[in-house]
Amino acid sequence: MHRRSALGGAITALATAAAGVLVAAAVSTAPAVAAPAGTGTGYLHTNGNRIVDSTGATVRITGINWFGMETDNKTFHGLWSTNPWRGQIDKMASLGYNTLRVPYSNDALKPGATASGINDFVNPDLVGLSPLQILDKVIDYAGGKGMRVILDRHRPTSAGQSALWYTPTVSEATWINDWKMLAQRYAGNTTVIGADLHNEPHAEGTNPAATGACWGCGDPARDWRLAAERAGNAILSVQPNWLIFVEGVSCPSGGLSNVWDNDPSNDEDCGWWGGNLTKAKDFPVRLDVPNRLVYSPHEYATSVFEQNWFKSPDFPTNLPGIWDKYWGYLYKQNIAPIMMGEFGSTLADPRDKVWLEKLMAYTGTGVDGMSFTYWSWNPNSGDTGGIALDDWTNINTTKQAILQPYLIAPVGGGGGPTGTPTATPTSSPPPPTGGCTGAYRQVNAWQGGFQGELTVTNTGTGPVNPWQVTWAWPAGVSLASGWNATVTQSGTTVTAAAPTWAGALVPGASVTVGFTANGPSAAPGAVKLNGVAC
Repeated sequence: MHRRSALGGAITALATAAAGVLVAAAVSTAPAVAAPAGTGTGYLHTNGNRIVDSTGATVRITGINWFGMETDNKTFHGLWSTNPWRGQIDKMASLGYNTLRVPYSNDALKPGATASGINDFVNPDLVGLSPLQILDKVIDYAGGKGMRVILDRHRPTSAGQSALWYTPTVSEATWINDWKMLAQRYAGNTTVIGADLHNEPHAEGTNPAATGACWGCGDPARDWRLAAERAGNAILSVQPNWLIFVEGVSCPSGGLSNVWDNDPSNDEDCGWWGGNLTKAKDFPVRLDVPNRLVYSPHEYATSVFEQNWFKSPDFPTNLPGIWDKYWGYLYKQNIAPIMMGEFGSTLADPRDKVWLEKLMAYTGTGVDGMSFTYWSWNPNSGDTGGIALDDWTNINTTKQAILQPYLIAPVGGGGGPTGTPTATPTSSPPPPTGGCTGAYRQVNAWQGGFQGELTVTNTGTGPVNPWQVTWAWPAGVSLASGWNATVTQSGTTVTAAAPTWAGALVPGASVTVGFTANGPSAAPGAVKLNGVAC
């Protein structure tokens, strides 16, 4: 989304809403293997209406959008705040979001592209990096927390969205070649699981002179289904392990219905930009690699546009039938998985809270429910607001409370700003054979807080596995967030426990634990590695 003010739903102001017909079809009765938690093992693929990992265990994507790389900043928004970028990912993971959907524009991928809007006091490690280099760091850190990443081609340029997947200045060849570049860049990195090919294809022009994205019309210049096949197969030719996420259109004809011409034949049923998959059963996306297709509709509430169904006398009981008709039938008939790529609201209208509660219930509970990535983490989404509040640290508890029962946290996703560890060690970590050294660097300070890095080196003769660093702070200093470890505080003692992805500290190796803290600046004291003083 992010994109369009009132235009996102304006196309449907011209269309007649239909309540839809409930799809009474059985979901596959094949037994599902449940993953214990998180986002599974290895690359993901599909099995009927399920997303499964490399072992066949069912995975439910319960993620969130973090936008900015598609804008003039060409990188994540909120990097200007006092909450470091790692602290924001820590918070997302601790809340239970197991996947990041990352919108980008092709402008951000160009050689020489420059990222802007970065607070270099809070995020000094991002200064001078290109948009892609910043993306690399986010992917690496999110993956370390057990999260997955979906890349979303949100815009051809940072100027705005497009009805078609190409424009006069960004060709289809550029679109596909950039996708192949990204697929090759992250080949072998199982954190990056797939490509959301183009954001919100939609109608343009008035029927019968349609100029926008259609579905199944057969025109190679406008048929989004055919374009998705071309791009999807090109990506799979260089990265056959990725999932291919395909959004819907708005009006299957690709044109805006004209309700003023008294010609009912032109008044087709339309939906949200990217949200209409009514033709996907008759005209499915055909990929050369089986079990890689995920349909990814978008769904919004009145804060984006007041669709006719929100004004219907049978609201909200009409909602499941509408969702069945536009995209839910694909899941209910076991045709393909659904991953709602965007949905959200400011919740300013009381109906929107009802809508969100109904929508989440419709997706189902537990690992077998439909996947989703909420729009958005960002508080600066004009149509919806965000999970994060304007300080990019505290959260909108009303929204989070509705989503929380449906979130499946990433393995290793605890810790972070809340200071809640993911697991309590059942035994004391083994002591090092020898000793250690510690070095502290204060990265930044502000009124009421500071940021620092503590580097500990194993100077002993044997590995420390798992490692654990402890230090003491004066009274009045409290942990705000931490990274590169599960960082917690009890009284004046801070403990940084090894993450699951980097548990061993071999002789001569170092670990740098980063943190932000509240209170007067203070260097860590009495630093120890597994109980041995450094």
